[in-house]
Amino acid sequence: MLVSASYNMVDAFFIGRINTSATAAIGIVLPLMGFMQALGFTCGQGTGTYLSQKLGAGKRKEAEQMASTGFYFSILLGLLFMVTGLAFLNPLLGILGTTETIRPYAHAYASIILFGFPRMMSALVLNNQLRYQGSAFFSMVGIVSGVIINVILDPIFIFPLHMEIKGAALATIISQFVSFLLLLHGCTMHGNLRHPLFAIKLKNGYISTMLALGSPSFFRNMVASISTIVLNFCAGKYGDTAIAALSIDSRLSFFGVCIIIGLGQGFQPVCGFNYGAKKFKRLYDGYQFCTAAGVVVGLVMMTFCWIFPRTLVQFFRNDPDVIRIGAYALRAFSLAFPILSFNIVSTMLLQVIGKSLKASIASIARMGLFLIPLLIILTHFLGLRGIQIAQPISDYASTILAYILVLPELSYFKKQTQIT
Repeated sequence: MLVSASYNMVDAFFIGRINTSATAAIGIVLPLMGFMQALGFTCGQGTGTYLSQKLGAGKRKEAEQMASTGFYFSILLGLLFMVTGLAFLNPLLGILGTTETIRPYAHAYASIILFGFPRMMSALVLNNQLRYQGSAFFSMVGIVSGVIINVILDPIFIFPLHMEIKGAALATIISQFVSFLLLLHGCTMHGNLRHPLFAIKLKNGYISTMLALGSPSFFRNMVASISTIVLNFCAGKYGDTAIAALSIDSRLSFFGVCIIIGLGQGFQPVCGFNYGAKKFKRLYDGYQFCTAAGVVVGLVMMTFCWIFPRTLVQFFRNDPDVIRIGAYALRAFSLAFPILSFNIVSTMLLQVIGKSLKASIASIARMGLFLIPLLIILTHFLGLRGIQIAQPISDYASTILAYILVLPELSYFKKQTQIT
C-alpha cells in the first residue's frame, strides 16, 4: 500500500517543480483516478473475497471461475471508462472543479492517464486476487517494480524531454503497464489461480456476487472521489494555492493511512480463509492484533506530521502560501490517525464476511456521510479553516459508527470462540 501511494507522491514531487497550478491539476484529476479505482477495487475485492472463502472451503474450481470472470470484466470496464472519459474530457474537468488557470495542466495530464485505465483497473484486480490467496509477495513485486520505473521515468520525461506534466502522466501509465505484466506473471507462480478464458462464467451469479461483495469498495472509492470534488470546489474560492496545498495534504495523509490500510488488507485473506473454515478464534485474534497495531502506527504518524508539517509540505511545493495552508491542515488531518484502524479494519471485516450493507455504510461514512456535509457547513461558517478541520471531525464520527456496526459480529465471534 505504501508503494501504491508512491505513484501519486512521485508525480506530486516532480510536478511541484513546474508551478502551483500544475500541482493543483493532479488534485483535480485525482477524483477521476478514484472513479477508476472504485471499479477496479469492486472487481478485485469482490472476486478476492469470494475466492478466499472458496479456497478456505476447498472449492478451487469455483474460485478459478470467479477470478477469470472478474479479471476480464475489469478490462471491459476499463475500456468503456477510457473511451467515455476521452470523449467527454472537457465537461468532466469542469465537473471536477478545475479553474481556468489549472485547466490546461489538468487536460494534458488526464488525456494521457485515461489511456492507461484498462491496464490499471485489471492490475488492481490481479493485485487483490493475489493478496486474497495469501500471495502478497507477488503482488508487492509487481507494484514495487512499477514505482521504481515511475521514479526513473518521471524526471526524464518532465525535464530533459521537456514534456512537463504530460511526461508525468506518460511515466505513470508505462510503469503501471509493467506492474500489470508482472502481476499477471505472478498468477502463474506457486499454484496461484490463473485466468483462462474458458473459466469465464457469465451465469451462476458470479458477476452479481462479485458486485455485491465488492460494493463496499465501490462506495468507499466513489464517495472519496465525490468528496474530493466538493473539496476542490470549496478550496477553489481561495485560489490555486489552496487547491494545491490540500492536494499535497491528501497525498501525505493517504501515505500514512496506507500503512493502516495495509494492515487491514493483510487481515482480509486471514479473515476470508478462517471465516470459510469456521475458525472464528483466529479471525477474532487477527482483528484484535490489526486494530492494536494500527493504533501504534497512527500515533507514530501523527507525531511525525505534528512536528514537521511545514517541512513535509515544502518538500512538494516551496510556495509560502501553499506551505501555510497545507501545514495547518496536515496537523489537523493527523489527529485522527491513531483511531483509523478501528474504522478501516472493521469495514474490511464486514466486507469479507459478506455483511455488504453494513460494510457499505461504514465505507461511505468517512468520506461521504460525514465529510461532504461538514465541508459545506464548516466552509460556510469558518471559511478556509473549516475545510482544514473537516476531515479529522469526519474521521472520528465515522470510526464510532463503524465500531457500532461491527460490534455485533465481534460479539458473535467471541461467543463462538468461548463455546469451542
